[in-house]
Amino acid sequence: MYNYFPYDYPLYRPPSEGQSQIFQITLGCSQNHCTFCGMYKTKSFKVRPLAEIKAEIKRIPISHRDSVQRVFLADGDALVYPQAGLAEILDVLAESFTNLTRVGIYASASSLRGKSVAEMMVLREKKLRILYFGLESGDVQTLSAINKGSTPDEMLDLCRKAQQAGFKLSVTAILGLAGQDRSLEHARATAQWVTKLSPAFFSLLTMFHRHNDDFLRSITMQTNGGILAETLEIVRHLAPQKTILRSNHVSNILNLAGSYPRDREKLIALAENAFLQAKQHPDWFNEVPDYSEENF
Repeated sequence: MYNYFPYDYPLYRPPSEGQSQIFQITLGCSQNHCTFCGMYKTKSFKVRPLAEIKAEIKRIPISHRDSVQRVFLADGDALVYPQAGLAEILDVLAESFTNLTRVGIYASASSLRGKSVAEMMVLREKKLRILYFGLESGDVQTLSAINKGSTPDEMLDLCRKAQQAGFKLSVTAILGLAGQDRSLEHARATAQWVTKLSPAFFSLLTMFHRHNDDFLRSITMQTNGGILAETLEIVRHLAPQKTILRSNHVSNILNLAGSYPRDREKLIALAENAFLQAKQHPDWFNEVPDYSEENF
């Protein structure tokens, strides 16, 4: 990623967008009420004017434009951008970057609810191809506790609508989000939700400190052993079709990577082995992870 104009930090993007050119078409997140999330607590949500975004795209030097193959549109829930403006942004991107193959964007239940299948198909035809969607949990009580604003069934229906429009979906869930009290329910319900949807990608990260101390005080935080047990419970119940699993966020205790259904048994065996090995180190097993991030 090259910086040809000042970003409004903090700036977030999925790991798979590490080489993408990023444009902030919104600032902050329109759904900034989730109690667990500290990503955009230092920002107020704003939809940036179309003219500003088009000017930034044009500021990319002509000598660099041929090397831009992927673009990511930030900030959080940027799919909420008004349809006509978003379509025009995608047109300008395609005109400016002749080797552009894909545009990615964060999406929420709210932004998916605000666009029809026909509107989303228009966006996909303009090279918006992948939506990054934060499920967080498939457990209805856990979602209520974090003030997510949608139920698992509502999010499932909306994500199926996006699939109908031809989008690839990259879904994330958070280990330890339910604390110790609903760990089992959180894990099983999340695995069942992902199995029903079979998104193109499913990623796990682990609950950690980032501008969310009030929420963390409201739960009994999971131990290292509890996180591994939760991971094992998810992979034991996870059985989607044509889904790639990744558990490689810096917060994660156990890195996993595989494709479903091909690698299902291998992933279960890896998680079982990690759990059994960890039990041999009780001090670490019963310790609460201390990973934290101030901004990023």
